[in-house]
Amino acid sequence: MDEAGLIRAAQRGDVASFNQLVLAYQSQVYNVAYRILGEPAAAADATQEAFLAAFTHIKSYRGGSFKSWLLRIVTNACYDALRYARRRPAASLEGGDEADEGRSLADVLPADDEDPLHAAERSDLRRFIARAALQLPPDQRITFVLSDVQGLSYEEIAEAMQVSLGTVKSRLSRARAKLRDALLAHEELLPDEFRQ
Repeated sequence: MDEAGLIRAAQRGDVASFNQLVLAYQSQVYNVAYRILGEPAAAADATQEAFLAAFTHIKSYRGGSFKSWLLRIVTNACYDALRYARRRPAASLEGGDEADEGRSLADVLPADDEDPLHAAERSDLRRFIARAALQLPPDQRITFVLSDVQGLSYEEIAEAMQVSLGTVKSRLSRARAKLRDALLAHEELLPDEFRQ
């Protein structure tokens, strides 16, 4: 994919080029939104809002990492959704386990060399961490998701969130400390080698 060429064409108003960019990034943008918001419908709405905002403002894109630019837009959409939800809390009518949303079959099935008990324990631990992350303050949650779920570098996170490198590091440190404390309070979820 010639990302730079697609961006230039999209800036000239070529919708097909922008659609190719959407196809290239839609799963990552949705995954970030889902991990931040924890609700499939809210994540889909934030993803749609992010791509609409990106299309509207593509002419103002001035270079740098396009991925970071998109992730900044989706994190802003998530902040908006979180602020809206705080003002108008609502219970989900769908039920079900949203922590399983967006997971692949490989996340659930054991690897060839892993016994089913360890696979189930790993799945329980992953689900607990996802729920615990939703309890973090939004700035820490977003930093944690971008770093430890999406694998972005500190520099990419700083660019996406428009904060300093030190702010990224301190938010991530606080998020990890809170998640560690939550895990220590539920030691039964930890693999044997990590229990005290």
